[in-house]
Amino acid sequence: MGILYKILGQTLTTANTTSNLYSVPAATNTVISTVSICNQVNTAATFRVAVRPTSEALASKHFLNFDTQLPGNDTITLTLGITMGALDVLVVNASTSTISFSAFGSEIS
Repeated sequence: MGILYKILGQTLTTANTTSNLYSVPAATNTVISTVSICNQVNTAATFRVAVRPTSEALASKHFLNFDTQLPGNDTITLTLGITMGALDVLVVNASTSTISFSAFGSEIS
């Protein structure tokens, strides 16, 4: 069994489009320690973060943040410690195309 500490995913979203930030590889478990959300312009926006089991379509029960306000030129860092199984997915969405997401954590295989 090995543990790999790494940047799990980074993306700049398309406005109002749900994107997969990170998908757990097969035969792997993951601990997401931190998600950073950065608004790169001076206009406030909103964002969403959800964890979806691979066998399910995205639903209300999966959201960790839903339309959370993010002021302009600001960053929110979520320290989470989320455990995810093989093929689970971390998904994100933002109201603008100026919000970037980064996920950091450990893969255990």
